[in-house]
Parts: sequence; C-alpha cells; structure tokens
Amino acid sequence: MVEQPTASIRRHSIAVRVTHWINAVCLLVLLMSGLQIFNAHPALYWGQASAFDHPILALTASDSDEAGTKGVTQIFGHAFDTTGFLGASTGPEGQVWARGFSSWMTIPSYQDLSTGRRWHFFFAWLLVVNGTAYLLYSLISGHLRRDLLPTRLQLRKIGHTIREHLLLRFPRGDEARHYNVLQKLAYLAVALVLLPLVVLTGLTMSPGIDAAFPELLTLFGGRQSARTIHFLAASGLVLFVVVHVAMVLLSGAWNNLRSMITGTYVLPGGTHAN
Repeated sequence: MVEQPTASIRRHSIAVRVTHWINAVCLLVLLMSGLQIFNAHPALYWGQASAFDHPILALTASDSDEAGTKGVTQIFGHAFDTTGFLGASTGPEGQVWARGFSSWMTIPSYQDLSTGRRWHFFFAWLLVVNGTAYLLYSLISGHLRRDLLPTRLQLRKIGHTIREHLLLRFPRGDEARHYNVLQKLAYLAVALVLLPLVVLTGLTMSPGIDAAFPELLTLFGGRQSARTIHFLAASGLVLFVVVHVAMVLLSGAWNNLRSMITGTYVLPGGTHAN
C-alpha cells in the first residue's frame, strides 16, 4: 500500500466559521448563566401546575452535627451523595455551601439571580439572531442541501460508519472532503431540533410570552414541564459539544481547528495499492 499525497481544500466558508464561533461563545455563556438561574430553585417538575413537591430532579443539601453539610441529588425519589459537585460545594474560603451547581460552573460565580438572567437573556437573543443568519445562509447558498443532508448511500452505510468511529478510524483522502453521515445527522439534530426546542421552551417560561401565545403552554404541558424540557434539551447540547470536541481532538486537533479558523483543511493522506 502506498500513501497518497495530501491536499488542502477550502472546507468552511467565512459565514460558517463566524457563526460557529459566535454559537460556541453563546452556548458557553448560556450554559453557565442558565445554571445560575437554575440554582435559584434547583429542582425540576412536570405538569400544568406544580405544588413543588415530588420533583423529578432535586439538588439539595442536608445538615448534621456529625457529617456537616452534604450535597444530596434526588432523581425520581432516589437520593445520591454528591457533596462537592451538586447540592453542596466548597466556597472560596473553604466553607461548604448549600448550592445546586458549584460556583465554578455558573455566571456569575456567586449567587445572583438577576445578573444571571441578564447574561442569559442577552446571549439567548444573540444565539437566535446568529442561528437565524446561519439557517438563511445555509438555505440560500445551498450549504444545507450540499453539505448537511445525508445521501442515500451514506444512510445505507451508517452501521459501517458507526463501527469505524468506535474503532477510531476516521475518513482519509477523498472521503474526508465532506462530512460523514454521523456528523450530518448530529448537526441537523442540533440545528433543527435541540436549538429550536431550547428557544421555544425558554419562551414558554416567560409569563409575558405565555399571555401572547398561550398555545406554548399547551404544547409543552405547562411552565414546569417546559422548564424540565429546557433543561434536558440543554443537556443534549452539552452532550453534543463533549462528543464534538472529543472527535475534533481524536481526528486531528490542529487540522480541524485551523479549518474552522482559516477555512483551509488538509486532507488526511489516503492509501492505494501498487
């Protein structure tokens, strides 16, 4: 087998690169400010109305003379000790505070609901504007049809692609010119499912929006249900980012990062028989 020479291609347009990095900043700030808001009442419920009992998820703290303050996470009534991470964490002076998510995970780091809401709302609208610009560009330029919609051949080979990724064998040569089927499906799920779901459930938690569009409450089963769906959809985005970053690092960190900064991507060398 002889390795083919590598070649450079223009993989990402400037519109894709700019909107990608704006989205990255928005998602980071939204996550951390969202956890600040969640800490004001660190529990999730389901239903049109809630008496705030029997939560689906609750991050609480317990105090005792023997053990001091301990973090307790409850999921469907089952309790787990999560001291130091969830429910109770160490403050800047070494004391243990009752707190849903730790201070290093929130914006601002100290408990301040109003500031967290201001950060959250500003970057939420920035995300909406940026996401709308990306979708319009994708439709007008053909990026959505050309680069993001899986082909029938790719869908038929999805099992093979999953196996190759599990074995950490990534596309090389001409196969690396385009997104693979897993990338395409993941990007479509984020752009067309998770992000719209996060935005709509976020709007449903606003009394003003509910007054203007009461259908949202019906659609999501109530404000508390919308809050739970909002949390789960945001968790899905976090999972996507973790997997995305892992794949970037494993398949060639510098090459992938350079392509999203400059647009230039060097095709990993393929092989062919003599």
